[in-house]
Amino acid sequence: SEALRARMEERLLSARFRYINQQLYTSSSQEAARLFQNDPEAFQIYHRGFAQQVGRWPENPVHRIVRYLRQRPASLVVADFGCGDCKIANSIRNKVHSFDLVALSPLVTVCDMAKVPLAAESVDVAVFCLALMGTNLQEILEEANRVLKHGGTLMMAEVASRFEDLRAFVNAMTHLGFKSVSK
Repeated sequence: SEALRARMEERLLSARFRYINQQLYTSSSQEAARLFQNDPEAFQIYHRGFAQQVGRWPENPVHRIVRYLRQRPASLVVADFGCGDCKIANSIRNKVHSFDLVALSPLVTVCDMAKVPLAAESVDVAVFCLALMGTNLQEILEEANRVLKHGGTLMMAEVASRFEDLRAFVNAMTHLGFKSVSK
């Protein structure tokens, strides 16, 4: 029947999302970029599965980030690392540089998150919302630190299961030059 077919297709989509998600967490950002270059449909499948997952949560963390940024001056420049569908850029008045591995929107600059095309100290806020993926996190976070102005803000929202040891991650962030203001 049509309903059975739809359920089976949805299960296959969910399985493919989980597979791609695992690949993203266990490969470097360069390898992830190659994955999506070689299989453009994979990015669409990933984002569809991602939206389904987040839709089940009590709150999507990007909404909290948008609320925070709306309360800040519109003059602040934002860099959204792993922007997906550009929800931040489409929700605030600020200038937003939106980066991802594939463009779901004309607002996206396609690039490796470890090498974004921005000048050093050119943004006030760097955002990673459910986008801390890859085995080269240090390189990616160093890039965020490079583009942030002195005294800028790094905002992260990530699932706790992403970290084996959250305290060690926070300590490592300190060694990269960041100071935890709130968690």
